[in-house]
Amino acid sequence: MRDWTRRFSLEGRTALITGASSGIGQTIAQVFADAGADVLGQGRDAARLAETGARVTAEGRRFTAILGDLADAEEVRAIAARALATAPRIDILVNSAGIALTGPAASYSLADWQRTLAVNLTAPFLLAQALLPGMMERRMGKIINISSQTGVIALQDHAAYATSKGGLNALTKSLMVEAAPHNVQVNAICPTVVLTEMGQKLWSAPDRRDPFIARTPLGRFGDPVEIADLALYLASPASDLVNGEIVMIEGGYSSI
Repeated sequence: MRDWTRRFSLEGRTALITGASSGIGQTIAQVFADAGADVLGQGRDAARLAETGARVTAEGRRFTAILGDLADAEEVRAIAARALATAPRIDILVNSAGIALTGPAASYSLADWQRTLAVNLTAPFLLAQALLPGMMERRMGKIINISSQTGVIALQDHAAYATSKGGLNALTKSLMVEAAPHNVQVNAICPTVVLTEMGQKLWSAPDRRDPFIARTPLGRFGDPVEIADLALYLASPASDLVNGEIVMIEGGYSSI
């Protein structure tokens, strides 16, 4: 194996990826498998998780589906327990699952607010709480939080989503302080709109899409594999010095 491929390899590693049944999470699962990792994939749809499993096993890696709803704290704890019972050594945690229930803050329902924070912020905390001790004991591990540029900049009708992702960015840095002395890296990725099923649903209307793209220097939205490739870097030994970073991947939107 050439040296650069060794640095970016996930051979022998096991990753727990939430939201693995679709979108960015599904693409990360496939990219990680291509790089050599076995994958435990969380989702709520067994059929779609089976599709992810087929993609992972096609790369010659093992896949375990873990069904569960991240909006329920007890289910999150059960998901972590099932993952650890299946693969006691989990080297990489990717908190990719997320929901975007948008609307004006003045009329936003408390139920939607609570569900958004439960899935986007509380679940990543609980999963890190369950997996981080093992990583710290082994002195090796990676936690990658899929956040959003909206956790850094303002976007209309995204108060709950932005709050959850801003909190996730703060959680990333706080976990880093605790984990770094044990050689565990914790980072967050903040993408622009990504053309997943959810992204297309929210941003297909020209009156929403066109002004946003016009405001972006690169002039386009993102593709799931671009986020997955950045996650691969952060999961690999190549990024061992990168810690507590909130990595923007948004075509320059926040730079102007």
